[in-house]
Amino acid sequence: MSVPASTTVVFGEALVDEFPTEQVVGGAPFNVARHLAAFMAPALMITRVGKDRNGQAVRGEFERFAMSDAGLQLDPMEETGRVVVERSGQGHRFQILPRQAYDFINAGAATAGLANVDAGLVYFGTLAQREQGSSQALGAVLDALPNAKRYLDLNLRPGQYTEATVTRSLTAADIVKVNEEELQALFQWYFQVGPNDAPLSTEQVHAACRALMDRFALETLIVTLGHRGSVVFLPDGSLVAHRDNPAPPFVIDTVGAGDAFSAIFLLGRARGWPLALTLARANEFAGAVCAVAGAVPRDLNFYDKWVARWREGAPAIPSAFTSR
Repeated sequence: MSVPASTTVVFGEALVDEFPTEQVVGGAPFNVARHLAAFMAPALMITRVGKDRNGQAVRGEFERFAMSDAGLQLDPMEETGRVVVERSGQGHRFQILPRQAYDFINAGAATAGLANVDAGLVYFGTLAQREQGSSQALGAVLDALPNAKRYLDLNLRPGQYTEATVTRSLTAADIVKVNEEELQALFQWYFQVGPNDAPLSTEQVHAACRALMDRFALETLIVTLGHRGSVVFLPDGSLVAHRDNPAPPFVIDTVGAGDAFSAIFLLGRARGWPLALTLARANEFAGAVCAVAGAVPRDLNFYDKWVARWREGAPAIPSAFTSR
């Protein structure tokens, strides 16, 4: 399938999440790419899978979402990525296996897949940088697209990153998305704010976020707050906050909620939505994903109601938005 002339390049892992009762294709970058494709904003997914049953499942998702396979690499040796997901009352826990196909993304093949692609943005995270091969491939992709904006979803997984990887990623990024736990880790590394120190005031947190932006020359810093919404820090020193995140009627699991947020944030950015409206839609869509099993719905009709809602202009920008 051909690659659209203008697209978002998504780099990283495509894998299979193994839940207690089922297997579901996942991987944060692949979740983002599939959401974008479902909303007719195709992404070029650069990843690597094995020649095995799980690899066939991943390739099946490329077909189901009508995604270009120009960035899909097949590894003759390594297995398709696997993650064991354990659900509990406190959420979910991941067991991420080492030496998977996505650790060996080939730089030459990755850049060759960019032929005839006019990319406006590159999305990447940290998991696919844990091995030298894929880390070098990401560097090659970023070098090949010097004019594209760079969106980093930090997505820290215990034992799967180093501080050096995080620093390198932040340095490369223009737009960064973190959750509260990740933000605390950044404060500890770069500003020596320890977990046993007195809690920072709201003003101190905001000041530290802006200092983080200055340190890494970021254009935008997004902090997601789960059911409490999200905050976006802008380069002029202002912020836009969404403090009223509608909860889904029930929650099956929270796997992929952050990926859903990123996808709609990027969709809104590409389509020129006002930032406040983008946050409202991103937060609401992320909540809705929590009401389905896995990170991406099996029924593509799931997306139709969102297309209809957004075509009609819903949701309206709620009064819970603040900007200053």
